[in-house]
Amino acid sequence: MGAALHPGPRGRSRAACYAEVAVPGAAIGLLSGAFAGGVASLAGLPAAMVAAIAVGLGAPLALFGGLYCVLLAAGRIGVGAVGPVALLWLVGFPLSRLADEFVVAQVLGQESVLREPLLSFLLFQAMLSLGYAIGFLWLHERLAPRWLLRITGHNDVAATLVARYVEHVSSVRARPRRAADRGR
Repeated sequence: MGAALHPGPRGRSRAACYAEVAVPGAAIGLLSGAFAGGVASLAGLPAAMVAAIAVGLGAPLALFGGLYCVLLAAGRIGVGAVGPVALLWLVGFPLSRLADEFVVAQVLGQESVLREPLLSFLLFQAMLSLGYAIGFLWLHERLAPRWLLRITGHNDVAATLVARYVEHVSSVRARPRRAADRGR
C-alpha cells in the first residue's frame, strides 16, 4: 500500500486528508470558471456556450488550484510564496485556457480549436498567468486558513499546515522588531 494511502493517526487515509486540504484551491478554480461564464452570459452568448466556458475553464483551474493546495500541504511550496505560485500558474493557466478553448470548440461543433497559432496562444496566456496567480494567491490566503481551521480536528495534514501558517505569521511579525534592533 502506498504512503499516501496509509491511514493517519486519526484513522483517515492520507489521500483523503490531502483531498480535503485541496478544497479551497479547487473552489477558487471553479469560482473562476463560474465568473468567466457569468461574463459570457452578460455578453449575451448562448446558454450552451456560457456553460461550456464555465466548465471548460473552471474544471482545469480547479485541478491546478487543488494541486497548489496539495503542494503547499506537502511542504513543496512555502506559505505566501509568490514565485512558486507564479510558476505553477505559468503552466496551469495556459493549459486551462487551452482546455477551455477545446471544450467551447466542441460545443460549437467547430473543427479548429484556436484562431491563432498554438505557440502564440500559449505565450499570451502565459503572460496573463501572473495576474491570475496573484489573484489566486490573494484569495487563497484569505479562504484557506479558515477552511483549514475547521478541519484540523480530524485532518492531520491540515493541522500541520495550520502550524506552518502560524509559524509564517510569527516570522512576519518579528521582522519589524529585528529591523528596529539592528537600527539601534
